[in-house]
Amino acid sequence: MSQPQIDFEKIKLQSDGTVKGYISTGFNEIVLNNPYFAAGGGLMLLGTGLALTRSGIVKSSGFIYRQLLVDLEIPSKDKSYLWFLEWMAKYKHRSSRHLSVETNVITHDNGAITTKFSLVPGPGKHLIRYKGAFMLVNRERSGKLLDMTSGTPFETVTLTTLYRDRNLFNELLSEAKSMALKLREGKTVIFTSWGPEWRPFGQPRSKRLLGSVILDKGIAENILNDVKDFLTSSDWYHRRGIPYRRGYLLYGPPGSGKTSFIQALAGELDYNICILNISENNLTDDRLNHLMNHIPNRSILLLEDVDAAFNKREQVNEQGYTNGVTFSGLLNALDGVASAEECITFMTTNHPEKLDSALMRPGRVDYKVLVNNATEYQVKKMFLRFYENEFDLCDQFLAKYRKLNLQNISTAQLQGLFVYNKRDPKAAIDMIETLQNPNTVF
Repeated sequence: MSQPQIDFEKIKLQSDGTVKGYISTGFNEIVLNNPYFAAGGGLMLLGTGLALTRSGIVKSSGFIYRQLLVDLEIPSKDKSYLWFLEWMAKYKHRSSRHLSVETNVITHDNGAITTKFSLVPGPGKHLIRYKGAFMLVNRERSGKLLDMTSGTPFETVTLTTLYRDRNLFNELLSEAKSMALKLREGKTVIFTSWGPEWRPFGQPRSKRLLGSVILDKGIAENILNDVKDFLTSSDWYHRRGIPYRRGYLLYGPPGSGKTSFIQALAGELDYNICILNISENNLTDDRLNHLMNHIPNRSILLLEDVDAAFNKREQVNEQGYTNGVTFSGLLNALDGVASAEECITFMTTNHPEKLDSALMRPGRVDYKVLVNNATEYQVKKMFLRFYENEFDLCDQFLAKYRKLNLQNISTAQLQGLFVYNKRDPKAAIDMIETLQNPNTVF
């Protein structure tokens, strides 16, 4: 098949004599009326045009995005991450199709358990309207990056809005912070270690009144006065070059009120509590030091049952001890070079005889006190606290208490009896014999 010839004479005759006419007529003759070009070249030209158009759209959309929209990324490691999720969970002007459940289990002092379910925005896209501006919220969970200490995936929350509304980000975060602090106002926040950081455990708890925990005469008052004196003595410590920290040890039988008193003391001082389980398997010396040096402000560090972590210290091939934290690691964290300043540490134990003398020396334990089983003084105070102004019945209860010679009952047993008969003091008197068995279940 011969190649078609270009008819220049035809182009000349059909044009209007101008340059534009020659070009237009030539294009029609060479391109549009050319069967070879129409068969393949036209498709190539069309594809090239579409590709250029697509590239232009992508670039222009990217340019428009950069000029008109702005993103704010909040990583899960940042403190404002939980503040924002709490704020968004309660924010009314939002549209969410992806929800996650958070279950909070609260154990009350009387042993009752309350469970609360909270629905919070889950991974996915959400839309909110804040002060007239629409914001797209994308909560994304990384499937590859994990927190090696806890095994949980890292998360990020990305907020997208118009560039002109970027100043609303600061207002939103300030509002989330204020709401989080208001929820904790007048309450005690319990923190637990989560990997290398402290995180709130459950919901903030109502402050426990110091008078609700009845210890033997003078114990609570003396500890409170000592802590208050410590909190006002920072200059005295610094001028003398003494590390500004103080350690307390409460020891005694189970159920005597050691932990309850610490919780009440935190409420009295308007402090929070950081609970650290040093017998945790994946807790190392380095992580212990890091946690103790990054305790949230105005917090009491609580190490419960310190005897349980090292009562079976067995060295393993010069690699430390069987648990994650070595004994020397704990001692260094309490008063070593890298130990925390401005720290109040409370330790509890049921078996002080099992504690190493190295742990008991001043600088690690500065104040120790026995919190024992209930004395007659405590029995009387507790009865009148549960049954106000029932002085005659209180005398009857004490008489029966002496007659039965109940010398080794805990305040927890007494509280269990009074709670069971919360509105009937006479029934409590009738049931006092049950205290003879420490394992009585009402």
